[in-house]
Amino acid sequence: MKNEVQAYDDFVDSSPQGSLFHKSWWLDAVAPDNYTILSIKENEKILAAWPLTFKKLAGLDLIMLPQLTPKLGMLFTSPRKMKYADQLSEEVELMAKLLNLLPEHHLFYQRFAIEFTNWLPLYWADFKQTTRYTYVIEDLSDLDRVWENVRYSTKRKIKRALKHGIKVVTHLGLEKLLDLNELTYKRQKLTVPYSREYVHRIDEACEKNNARNFFFAIDEAGQIHAAVYIVYDQKAAYYLIGGGDPALNNYGAHFLALWEAIKFASQVAQSFDFEGSMHSNIEPVFRGFGGAQKPYMEITRGNCLIESAFSVFRNAWNKGGIPSVICGKLLR
Repeated sequence: MKNEVQAYDDFVDSSPQGSLFHKSWWLDAVAPDNYTILSIKENEKILAAWPLTFKKLAGLDLIMLPQLTPKLGMLFTSPRKMKYADQLSEEVELMAKLLNLLPEHHLFYQRFAIEFTNWLPLYWADFKQTTRYTYVIEDLSDLDRVWENVRYSTKRKIKRALKHGIKVVTHLGLEKLLDLNELTYKRQKLTVPYSREYVHRIDEACEKNNARNFFFAIDEAGQIHAAVYIVYDQKAAYYLIGGGDPALNNYGAHFLALWEAIKFASQVAQSFDFEGSMHSNIEPVFRGFGGAQKPYMEITRGNCLIESAFSVFRNAWNKGGIPSVICGKLLR
């Protein structure tokens, strides 16, 4: 008989909402000893699951996404052959059972998979929902067709990089990527919200599971212009970390690195998810690669200040602190 961890990981692979971010090895890397997986079973078969990661700050119990984990959320088994109304009723029942298992907390924050579409039981339990967007190239099997869907302005930037002798290599390693990532944050006068040690832990887990690759855009003089880091499984590749040298920002190198990442992803995954930022300066870059715009849900629940101060909570989480002005009532 399979052990529970393997049974759960197999369930993630089969679930329409499942991703590598739900896998036990990813959770071990991003939240060691600080996560649990709620599950509903029938005859030892998992019907639904919900991984949760925890943080305690200023005496408060938080259930939140770890850094560099774009999504978690509820997972369900593949739909059985039954009437749509019956499928929906079964899903609602499973969600209610998962909610009954939810630990007490002061604040909840997760982003759910694109394939998660019914949040009614969460609404009934006083959760809030914000619609966010990413871009997904849904079918990587025909790269010619993928290229046809790329915007002309994006193609022009890729060709500009090639014209300037820029090429993409994969062997320069994590530290070089993190150097560029840090430069990107510094350019915006921001502090990198995660430590290098934390990223190394993720990278070690990804390397062990054959689930990542680097793409560095360099010129003929050996200068590194930009870098892209993707993680992947058979379902999808995800653009997780990137960076660039602000002094070398006019050659289209980042676009070339992303295109090479997409070409590589076509060999290992079915789709490419930009896990897109909704920042007005970043979103057009991802849109330019021709992916389909996909809505997904950001689900939150908190105390009296959550609606007006959620952005403060999120920023505090990123920096490792939390505001002291907060109601202390536990939620279930």
